Amino acid sequence: MIKRLAIFVTPIALLLASPAGAFALDINESFRPQDEFKLDPWIDLGTMSINKAVFYLIVATVLTTVTMVYAAKRMEARPNKVQTVVEAAFALMRDNITRGNMDPKMAAKWFPFIGTIFLFIWFSNIIGYLPLPTNTEHKVDIFGAQIPSLALYSATANISVPLVLTLIVWFSYNIEGIRAKGFVGYLKSWIPAGVEGPARIPIFVIEVISHFVRVISLSVRLFANILAGHLLILFMAGGLAVILGLSALGVVTLPVAIVFFLFEVGLVATLQAFIFATLTAIYLGGATSEHH
Repeated sequence: MIKRLAIFVTPIALLLASPAGAFALDINESFRPQDEFKLDPWIDLGTMSINKAVFYLIVATVLTTVTMVYAAKRMEARPNKVQTVVEAAFALMRDNITRGNMDPKMAAKWFPFIGTIFLFIWFSNIIGYLPLPTNTEHKVDIFGAQIPSLALYSATANISVPLVLTLIVWFSYNIEGIRAKGFVGYLKSWIPAGVEGPARIPIFVIEVISHFVRVISLSVRLFANILAGHLLILFMAGGLAVILGLSALGVVTLPVAIVFFLFEVGLVATLQAFIFATLTAIYLGGATSEHH
């Protein structure tokens, strides 16, 4: 059945991708969904500028700070609904993510860092699925005022943000490992116990490569998942219909976009924050543990 479907769909896909297909379907080449991720400067500060990525970072930072301060100051003996949710999130960050991957001393030291990373990435992901007036390319006239139109954007869909977070994690766990074991001892710990003789050399080289690959895997995983989710929602919510010039296609793709949106908000946003924080705890715990 799958093979028959592929045989049927492939020629159609090739036709749509061809110049003839583009002409036949009257493809709207002026519609550029990639422009949703352009970072036009809002306020020029000379060597730097304020743009929507900075705006989303500020919002995520404020929400993270307010949440942590609110939770710290409003704990009650008989928890209300808000406190119950906060305590559940606190237990997830403390017990499952932090204590589950490092010893108690390390967990007490690094829990604030890991908890902050989890909340910051989670807030960044969540607000990225809220339509906000940040699209300066297309504006709406409201009582004579030119208001930016609603758009979806996430700071974590910009590779620079996950990369900076990853570099902070990478330097943190390596420095912590060197402090715990010394420089030479830390490098020796990269070789698994039981490996002896000449085999230690290629194993060490592989470990060195794996530590540098973590910078790519940790940052790209977060960036690619959020970016892909936004693109899917954008295309299914009407982008594909506009590109192909088939307005009737929106009747089919809009329900798919709603499903994608609920999936991204309900699972992916939290899952990616959980994975990033968990890997951070694993790297910190592994760098200071006695055995590889």
